[in-house]
Parts: sequence; C-alpha cells; structure tokens
Amino acid sequence: MCISVWAFFLLLQTPTWLILGPLSQNTCCGASRSFKPRPVAAKFPLMGPRDLTSGVTPSGRRMSEQWAAAVTGGRPRVVGGERPASVHKRLVAAFALSVVTLVAVAAVAVALAVRFQECGGGGDEEEEAGGPPGTDRPSGGRGERVSAAEEEEPWRRSRLPDAVRPRHYDLNVAVHMDNFTFSGDVGIDMECLKATRFIVLHADRLEVSSVAVTAKRPGGGAIRVQRHFAFPANQMLVLVLHRELRASRTYRLDVTFEAAIEDELLGFFRSSYGLGGQRRYLAVTQFSPTHARKAFPCFDEPAFKATFSLSLRHHARYTSLSNMPALEDAAGEDGWITRRFARTPPMSTYYLAWAVCDFASRETSTEGGVTIRLLARPDAIASGAGDYALHITKRLLAFYQDFFKVAYALPKLDLLAVPKHPYAAMENWGLSVFVEQKILLDAQVSSASYQMELTMVVVHEICHQWFGDLVTPLWWEDVWLKEGFAHYFEYVGTDFLFPKWNMEKQRFLTDVLHEVMLLDGLSSSHPISQEVRDAADIDRVFDWIAYKKGAALIRMLANVMGQRLFRKGLNDYLLSHMYGNAARDDLWKKLSEAMRSEGRDIDVGAVMDRWTLQMGYPVVTVSKNPAGQLATRYISVSQEHFLYGQDGGRGNSSFQWQVPLTVAVGNGSRVSSETLIWIRNKTESHEMSEMDDKTWLLGNINQTGYFRVNYDLQNWKLLIEQLHADPQVISVANRAGLIDDAFNLARAGYLPQGVPLQLMAYLPEEAAFLPWHAASRVLYQLDKLLDRTDDYNLFSDYVLKQVATRYRQMGWPGNAVNAEGGVLQAAYQTEELQRELIMLACSFGNKQCHRQAVAYISDWISSNKNRIPPNIRDVVYCTGVSLMDEDVWEFIWMKFHSSNAVSEKKILLEALTCSDNAFLLNRLLNLSLTSELVAEQDAIDVIIHVGRNPRGRNLAWRFFRDKWDVLDARYGEALFMNSKLITGVTEFLNTEKELDELKEFIRSSGEGAGPAMPRALEIVKGNVRWHRLHRRHLYQWLRKGPAPVRRSPPGDGSLAA
Repeated sequence: MCISVWAFFLLLQTPTWLILGPLSQNTCCGASRSFKPRPVAAKFPLMGPRDLTSGVTPSGRRMSEQWAAAVTGGRPRVVGGERPASVHKRLVAAFALSVVTLVAVAAVAVALAVRFQECGGGGDEEEEAGGPPGTDRPSGGRGERVSAAEEEEPWRRSRLPDAVRPRHYDLNVAVHMDNFTFSGDVGIDMECLKATRFIVLHADRLEVSSVAVTAKRPGGGAIRVQRHFAFPANQMLVLVLHRELRASRTYRLDVTFEAAIEDELLGFFRSSYGLGGQRRYLAVTQFSPTHARKAFPCFDEPAFKATFSLSLRHHARYTSLSNMPALEDAAGEDGWITRRFARTPPMSTYYLAWAVCDFASRETSTEGGVTIRLLARPDAIASGAGDYALHITKRLLAFYQDFFKVAYALPKLDLLAVPKHPYAAMENWGLSVFVEQKILLDAQVSSASYQMELTMVVVHEICHQWFGDLVTPLWWEDVWLKEGFAHYFEYVGTDFLFPKWNMEKQRFLTDVLHEVMLLDGLSSSHPISQEVRDAADIDRVFDWIAYKKGAALIRMLANVMGQRLFRKGLNDYLLSHMYGNAARDDLWKKLSEAMRSEGRDIDVGAVMDRWTLQMGYPVVTVSKNPAGQLATRYISVSQEHFLYGQDGGRGNSSFQWQVPLTVAVGNGSRVSSETLIWIRNKTESHEMSEMDDKTWLLGNINQTGYFRVNYDLQNWKLLIEQLHADPQVISVANRAGLIDDAFNLARAGYLPQGVPLQLMAYLPEEAAFLPWHAASRVLYQLDKLLDRTDDYNLFSDYVLKQVATRYRQMGWPGNAVNAEGGVLQAAYQTEELQRELIMLACSFGNKQCHRQAVAYISDWISSNKNRIPPNIRDVVYCTGVSLMDEDVWEFIWMKFHSSNAVSEKKILLEALTCSDNAFLLNRLLNLSLTSELVAEQDAIDVIIHVGRNPRGRNLAWRFFRDKWDVLDARYGEALFMNSKLITGVTEFLNTEKELDELKEFIRSSGEGAGPAMPRALEIVKGNVRWHRLHRRHLYQWLRKGPAPVRRSPPGDGSLAA
C-alpha cells in the first residue's frame, strides 16, 4: 500500500510545517517510503476484546481521539504578552499561509486518492502489488447480513471471514497425563484470498502465549502483529496486523498454546477405567462439530479443509494414535517419546483425532492392504470382546468399496473403544472412536438385540469414511447429507452382513420411519435443511430429523430411482467431490444426471426440495370415487400437512409435496401389482383397475414413501376384515404400516379411537415379528398415557388378550438349553418375536410370565449361576426387581459393579430403575451423578428409565428440575445428550399440573436449552389434550370390546368410537 488511509487522516490534522516537509518527497507507489506515520500505537497498552467492544479506552476517550491527539501533540499554546498589532500581522500572514496550505492539501489529497486506487487498495510495504483477490469462497450457505461494524471488526460475525484459508497444519502437542494438561504449537500455512489486516480463527479455552506471521516467499520476512486477543463470544482468536496481507500470497501463522485435559466429553478430554484394583487414565479427542478449537487454534468450519501433520509427545508408558499411521518414534532421555504421524489428506478440522492411552489391540488387514486395528482395555482385548467388530469391519470395507466403486482412502483404520464418550461413536477419518457399549461384544452374555445394535453402529461409522470424511457437507445446514446416508446404510450394510435379518425392508420401518414421523408430526419440527448461523444452531441440526428423516428420504428416493441408477448417481457424486465439500444441490445434480442417462427426465432437485426445505410430511387420503361421480375404476387422492394436536387436519395449508404414491387394489384372496402415481396437487383423480364394493385400496406399498396414508372408513373396514380373515394377503411391511398409521391417525384426530384397536385385534393370527414390533411400539405410547388412570386395567386386559395365544405358542427360550449350558440360537426373526411377546406379557401383568421371571432370578441368587437366556435378560431382570424385595435390588446393584461385560452392565443398571420402591429409586437417582459409580453417558438413561416407571415418574421429574444446573453443565454442549434427557423425562407427563410445572420450569430455568424445551412443551400439551378429547372414547370402546369381524356386505358393523 502506498500510503494508508490512517496516514491521510493524520495528514488532514497535521500542522502546516509538518505537511510541507515530508510530503514534498516521494509519495507514490514503488518510490522511497520515507513518509511513515509515527508509531503511536506503542504508547497504548494492547487492547483486549472488551476494549474493542466499546471502542473506548480506560480514560474515557475514544480511540480515534487519542490517536489524533498523540500525533498532533495537542493544540499549540498562544504565547501571552504580545501587542495586538503584532498579533494582527501574524494573523494576516497565517491566514495567507493557510490559504496556500489548503490548496496544497487539496492537490495532495486528489493525488493520493488517484494513487491509492492505482495501488489496488494498498499492500505490504515490502511487497510488490499482488494479483486480484481469489474467487473461491471457503465456505458456503452463509446468507449473512454483514453490518458495517462487522465489516470493520470481522470477529463479531458468527462465521469466520473468507479473507484467508488454511492449506496445511503442522501441529505438535505434548500431553501431560500426570497433571492432565497439554501444550503445543501449531504452524498454519495459509493462502490469502482477499487483502486484509486481520487473521481470525477459532480458539476456545486455550491459553495462547505467542503468535507470529511470516510471508512464505523468497525473501519474505516477519509481518508485525500489532496485537492479538481472544473474542470469547464467538470462540475466536484475532490477530491485528501492522500491514495488510496481500491477495494470492501465502503466509504462515505460528501459535503456541496450552490448556487442561478436561474431565468432560468434548475437545481433548480424559477418561479412566479400572484394572487390577488400579485406576488408569486415557485422553481422547471429540471435535465434532465445533470442538477442535478447544485443542488447538484452527479454522474450525467444515469448508476450511486442509492437510495435517501431527506429532504427539507423551510418557513412554503410553501409546498414541491418530488418523494416519505413525512414521517414527523418537525417544527422549526423560522417559518421553515423540511420535510423528503421516500427513493426512485434505480434511475438515472436526475429523482430526488423536488419543493417548495404554490400551491393547488386535488387528487384521484387507485384501487391499488396509490395516484394521481395534484398541481397548487390555482385559477386553484378552477376552476377545473386540473380535466381532474387527471381523465385520473388514467385511464392511470391502462391501462399501464395491457398492460405491470408490476405494477406501487411507492406509489404515483404527477402532478405539473408550469407557466414556458423549455419543455412540464418532467417525474420525482413520480413527473411529466408540463408547465401549457400542463395539465390545461378549458372546456369552450379549443378546441378539444388543448384537444387532452394535452391528449397526459399526456399519454407520464405516459408511462415514465415504459420506462425511471423503466428501464433507459444505456447511452444517446439510449435515443430513452425511448422517442421513450413514443411517440409511446401517440397514443396507447390516443386510449385507446378515441377509436373513432383512433390516432395510423391515426393521427400518419401525426403528426409523415410524419413530421419526412421531417427531416430524409436531409443529415444533423443522426442515432437515435449515439455516445455521451460530453455535447454538449447529447443535440444533444434530437430531433425529437429520438422521432418521434424512435416511427415510434417501430410501424413498432410492426406491423411485431403482438401485442401479441410485448407485450410479452416488458413485458420480463421490468421485466429483472427493477430498472436498458438497451441498444438497450437488447430490441432486448427480442423481438427475443418472436418471437422464436412461431417458428418465426427472428433476430430482425439484422433487426433493419440497421434502428437505419444508418441515413435516403429508397424510395422503385415498378413496374410491363415490358412485355417480366417476366410474369405480377411478380413485380420489388428496394430500395435506399432517400434524398432531390439530384434531384431524389444519396443518400448514401452504405445504405441498410431490408424492410418489404406490397403490394396489385387493380382495379376499389376492392383491394387484402396485401402480406408481405422482401426486403434485392438493386433490387428484387417477384411473385404476376395475373395483367393486368388496375391493380395498392399499397405499404406500411396503412403506417406501415418507408419508402416512388414510382411507375412508369403509376402506378401513375392508382392510381390517382382510387382516382377520387372511393377513398374509397383505405384505408384512404393510401390516406393520397399517398398525402404525391407524394409531397415529387416531391420536391426531383423523380417525375414531376404535379403528386402531379393532385393527389390532387380528394380532392373535399374526406370526411375523415386524407387525408385533410395530404394535408393541404404539401400545407402549398408549400405556404411558394411561398407566396412572383409574381404568388402566381395561387397557392392560385388552393387550394381554391379544398377546395370550401367541405367547403360549412361542414359550420361553429356556426350554432349549444344550449340554454345555448355552442357549441354542433360534432364527433371528423367531428369537426377536419370542422376546417381544415375553416383554409384552410380563409388562402388562401376565401371571405365568411373572412366575417364570421370578423363578429365573431366584435360581440365579441361590446358585450364583446366571442361567437366564441372554436375549431376555433385560425383561427378566426388570420384572424380578419390580416384583421382588429390596434384597434383589441390592443383588442386581452388586452384580452391576462386579460385571466386566459392558452389555451386561447396561441392562443391570436399567433393571434397577424398575423397582416399585420410591426410596430405592431416589437413591439410584442420586447415585447416578457420581461418575465413579455410573458413567456420565449412562446417568441419562437412569433418569429417563426412572421416569418411564409410573412409580418413579414424579421422582424423576422433580430430580430433573432440582438438578438442572448440574445436568445442563454436564451435558449442555453434547448435542444429543441434553435433548435426549429433556425429551425422555418429559414425554410422558400428561396432567394439567405437570404441564403447569413444565411451563414454570421453562420460564425460570430452561429457556437456554435449545429446541428440546419447546418440543417437550408441545408434546406434554398434546398429551393433556389427548386426555381431554379422546381418553373417554377409548375407554368406552374398551368397555364395549371389539365387535366380531367377518366378511360382510358394506354397512355391517361399525368402526366408530
């Protein structure tokens, strides 16, 4: 820069004698720079963020005033005692000189303005003019309105400025496990895209001791840092430079720092475990979504991808690991080693990871030479608890490489099992971290459902090595691009491992589709793509809407496109954006191109934007056209926004979707092939095959679409008759879908309360697991609404009546014990159905079920041998604790502490919440906050499960309010944890008193808890409303009992409540 704006400002305020001196010398670009403003900044102390916030110095004067006063030296004093004539002559001379001076100043000002423009807005005093600013913007989806103050002080914006971007990090960290601190230095190679005097990056809770900036070019020297300061409001570190960085130049920023290894769950935190009576410690990172800044200064936004070279220094008794393989270990004389890791590919900061621990490991390798290791506690490795996950990971890498036609990008993949972690797992590239419960499997004590859950977590994280690590969402508004795909592939990948489990076509419906539609039917829901501005917004997008709705929409799209074209589009998407970032439009473009390659001209973006940019989903009503209007081969189809609490309609009338509706017609013995109809308007008519008054309609075949289907009452009657007469005519998936749709349509007021109860009366004839699982889920919701009402026995008797026949037929798995005492493994679907029926029977009071559970517990206590089959241990433990005395509770508590099997510890802890004894429940709640007794991530489950116990609901609700400050401090930053806790404790509150208590709590304490509190309030209001509007009708129907169902002419029987 030839002369700065500040220099021109000083020029206008400088006495004439100063102007006519230096300015008569060279002032243009490239000439000798003898003119320099005085270094007045040295007169003032470095200003922190508080100073910059107000712009006022401690003396009360604004910065610009002090700056001007310092330069001019203040107003010259008038020397006293001069005669008036002399003064007059001096004034005339001064006036003349002033006129000349003003003319000169004006001329100089014009010249300076011209030269300033020619200089391109300034630059380094020691550099030639650079090229134009770079055009690539380092982050997308900003949509920010930038105020003038934010333009001058970019650290006030919630997003990082785009003037510089990192290209490479050299990071060195020394880890002190003796006092739980770490120190380090980071060198960041940066490219300047726009001329700037500010370097703004992220740092949180770091003590920064020094900063330096250097120009990276031959002869480039240090660039003076005028001051640096933290801006905690945005977790930023700000460097104000003495001169501007030039566009298209590269620079290096060096920062030294230190911080504590916190005893929490984010950033670089510590954990511990017991072995041989000793407490052992480890330290591990959790950087997603915005916590890399807690471990080192960095540009902590997804689009600022860079490469990383990491070195870790620690005591030799520990080992360390990171994303890439170790290159070398250098031993020091002090008993410490320094481990240097290979350079990473370009990646976002939140995927960087490292750990320091004393774990043991097992390893294997793929045919392509990728090394896979599993690291865990030495005793867990010795027992073989990690072998299962290691085995399936090897198979999964091969599966994904074949499915995506893109090779795994790194030379190794480590799986790290840690005792404490805020989430089930984190997909750091090359170093995935799992909480022990989600990766360690003890085959002797783990149930089939536990194995399935563990499998799906591993499948999810391995998928992220492509969707997330290799191709990263540009900004958090599209986090569903990685989480939705990983959640969808949980089911696809598990089907590859265990085809007989049939996960994608069955369990996906109950565990993903039905579950997320409960949330997305609330008015407090949100689109899966939503604007994200600050840190609170980032936390908000990590919810089941992003994960489960994202997965459901991807599954719907895959079914519309067909698997071959879907895979082709995914392959093009990954190849086009590998090692980079992408937004949803990038995905839509590649999928549309795949469709057009075979002559199917569908604009995927136009279709899917309605599903991703609108909240909620439609209820599609299908009916035969009334006689006399159109021929009976026509059907009427309408769509409207589905919402709970709206009494059968009145959602957002402006919402409209492009709905891929599949429809079939059927009668008593067969169902037609499905027809795909695109519904684009509020109401449409479509031609089908010939129908008569005994023909029923069935929509959303196999529940591939993300919407509910309603029918007129006559069609519901025909479908119920079909289920009672021959349920096999309707597919397993649609039988489960009819149960879920009917119950939720009734709960929202679209159907009479008796329709779902009449429909479910067919269950004694149901032999498949999935419809029973769907029924169990909706019955559970009703149970929690009714379990404190006077007429509850009417409901429990109804459930036991449906369960009794099939429960007697299936029996208990204890009848199949082999000579070695192990339980013979039945087919997965059969085993899961048996468990579902036992759970329903014991939960709702079947006496024989209770006797069997008590017998199992008594045998365990007397023999000290646990002969309870693993697949039903959770049911037996809970039933025994609820029915037996305090000694049984103490026995289970003792077993919880002595067990080393993580799956067993989990169900033992949950069983303790089943007690009917309020004293024991209160004791457990208080013990749950002692981390030495109950792991922090498990304490949430204790509080939630006590709240699900009707005897403990008020206890958990009161405990939650009394301990809110402690709970919020512990879990407030941990994405899902706070939301899970709030929802779990409040979702079954359903009295006016509890609603008032929740409102008061939100008013006094809970306003800062994000979207979970408004959602909780809406759910409780809905529960209270349901009691007011529907409970009486439901109990009336139960007193009357289900009417006999038979094939009959239209008009017979009634479905009304």
